[in-house]
Amino acid sequence: VFHGRVLARRLLGQETRYEVEVKARYRHRFPLVAREYLWVPNTCGCPALRPGGEYLLMARRHVNHEHTLNRILLQDDGYARPWTPREARLV
Repeated sequence: VFHGRVLARRLLGQETRYEVEVKARYRHRFPLVAREYLWVPNTCGCPALRPGGEYLLMARRHVNHEHTLNRILLQDDGYARPWTPREARLV
């Protein structure tokens, strides 16, 4: 779970890649750096993230079986909500 600001969005095949500035980390299940790419399947029912917007994001680290792919993935069971101080307090 982290607070991030979307810097850019790019459609790549069946997925959308967001470049995100990590503003705060709330749960440390995996390390995050200051800028990350967040991948979202185009079939996800997640709200569209707009560049410049700040969101509270719950995503998973996705590593394939060959360990050649290591990325942050926002799935249907994750969430993306507009960031507010109230949302941050609830985490």
